Amino acid sequence: MAKERAGMTEETEYMMDRMVAKEAENVQTSGDAKEMRAVVLAGFGGLNKLRVTKKAMPEPQDGEVKIRVKACGLNFLDLMVRQGTIDNPPKPPLVPGFECSGIVESVGENTTGFEIGDRVMAFVNYNAWAEVVCTQVDFVYKMPEEMTFAEAAAFSLNFVAAYMMLFEVANLREGMSVLVQSAGGGVGQAVAQLCSTVPNVTVFGIASCFKHAAIRDSVTHLFDRNVDYIQEVKRISPEGVDIVLDCLCGENTGKGLTLLRPLGTYILYGASNMVTGETKSFFSFAKSWWQVEKVNPIKLYEENKKIKPVVDSLWALEEVKEAMQRIHDRGNIGKLILDFEKSPTPLMAGDSTETSEAGEEEEEPEGDNDSKERMPFIH
Repeated sequence: MAKERAGMTEETEYMMDRMVAKEAENVQTSGDAKEMRAVVLAGFGGLNKLRVTKKAMPEPQDGEVKIRVKACGLNFLDLMVRQGTIDNPPKPPLVPGFECSGIVESVGENTTGFEIGDRVMAFVNYNAWAEVVCTQVDFVYKMPEEMTFAEAAAFSLNFVAAYMMLFEVANLREGMSVLVQSAGGGVGQAVAQLCSTVPNVTVFGIASCFKHAAIRDSVTHLFDRNVDYIQEVKRISPEGVDIVLDCLCGENTGKGLTLLRPLGTYILYGASNMVTGETKSFFSFAKSWWQVEKVNPIKLYEENKKIKPVVDSLWALEEVKEAMQRIHDRGNIGKLILDFEKSPTPLMAGDSTETSEAGEEEEEPEGDNDSKERMPFIH
């Protein structure tokens, strides 16, 4: 039976690979079809399920904007998509990715507000990891003039999540205190920056010690996540903290609850919590929080110099497996970006991730991750 199941798995993987190859072949043999590069997930599983291949270029439909992508963001959510662990994922093969930035190339019928050549950031219902995307005009936003494409791709998802949790759920106000887990990650750094826009907010950051030098100035107090920081926080704030933001769960939840003061706000979040369950699609989540009329993240960016997306590193499209491995290892400080104008680093040419199954577990490995990095292109 074991051999039979293994044979079925191999046959399924073979069929997935054939579907991806057939699609690329159809693009190449169609004389009039325009093509583009895209990352394709051939099936749910490890890093070996990802391919960079040719696909037919989409054209904008009614109410859509066609964007020539310059950069797109990588999130832990994308690891969950690759593994098939989110609610109701589309059937593979599929193109992952939910956020991008680029230049408007054309617009569909009944589409207003954008012109060819506009620099924009956008939410996409999958399909972001491609040279060209088409998405509804409601989910496209003009970039601030001083923002780079990499910063725009690093901004969308992280700052929306951070803004929602701090201001719409926890009602952050002057003089409050916030404890944030994974303070060195993309959302953690967005939380720290948004807290700095409110007077006298104390931020307790929890992160692996190898990140401390880089993020020390972004929080008020910084602690190593691998040691017992409860007493240290209580020494500084005996009554506890007003807000706890926890994306790690497990034993960290017990620590966070211990530090929460009476009537405080504890937010247990993560990729699955933010975009699944009652929130039936990421699109509905994005629309409801980007189109609020009151102060929103874009206005905060334009009006406050303290807001600046943190970019960890830039990766060529062909380096997507290595980028995903870095997220899995939690080695990033800020956001990882796929840069469509970047050439692959020669260091990656003989990499072994073609057959790697890494990324199946969420827990951060113990110790310093510096020895694992192959990163000659840190932003």
